Amino acid sequence: MKMLNRRADIVSQKQVAALTYRLSLRAPDIAAGAVPGQFVMVKVSSGTDPLIRRPLSIHAVEKKTIAIMYDIVGPATALLAQRRPGDSLDILGPLGSGFNLRIPRSSSPVIVAGGIGVAPLLFLAQQLVRRAGIKPLVLIGARTRGQIVCAAEFQRLGCAVHLATDDGTCGVRCRVPELLEKFLDREINVKRFAGKEGASVRLYACGPKPMLRQISRIATERHIRAQISLEAHMACGIGACLGCVVKTVEGFKRVCKDGPVFEAQEIAW
Repeated sequence: MKMLNRRADIVSQKQVAALTYRLSLRAPDIAAGAVPGQFVMVKVSSGTDPLIRRPLSIHAVEKKTIAIMYDIVGPATALLAQRRPGDSLDILGPLGSGFNLRIPRSSSPVIVAGGIGVAPLLFLAQQLVRRAGIKPLVLIGARTRGQIVCAAEFQRLGCAVHLATDDGTCGVRCRVPELLEKFLDREINVKRFAGKEGASVRLYACGPKPMLRQISRIATERHIRAQISLEAHMACGIGACLGCVVKTVEGFKRVCKDGPVFEAQEIAW
């Protein structure tokens, strides 16, 4: 789908954690063409301050609306959190290359989310369930209980959800890559994963770079195919400014245009 520049009305804005918000926008044509893993560039104010748009993942799609989820991390996102239903935002999208959903029905997808990296992964789960009838296993990690978000939303899709926190206040006390390894050791070795002997595991992950590096290592060591969504500072979002390049085994690529989704083994960590 081609990139669209739209003025989108805010349908709802909800605080879902201490610094995390979920915002829904009426954007029918973007909703109709978006692919999980893509993002929109959002102009958070009507003036020139801040001048640069902010890249935000498409978190979910429901009929004619798209949702974005974000943390307040600076003045721009603080301004965004002040917007209310009835306001409108200038958005550009959908942008980037999303997840490849063409997988065998016998595959067993595992979604791994770290912190706000959960944002694009709910849309991914929606599409796996609705289009392919596949319910992925979902592993969510955060520093503490108050930063765990979206678990209930994944469960409503019929996904099994397991949680990990650094401080042990929710779920297992460990980081989410460790939770993944524990699961793979238990389920793959006894051939009970998804109830199918020899089922093919596919990993989908988004989160902090150190987490994604570990996920990539795990996938490589176990010969598992993994797609990861990278986070990067972006100025244009369309590949023109070269401000978000990442080193890959084939040279430098643009996170905004060539990604943000890459094969894990493609990144030169």
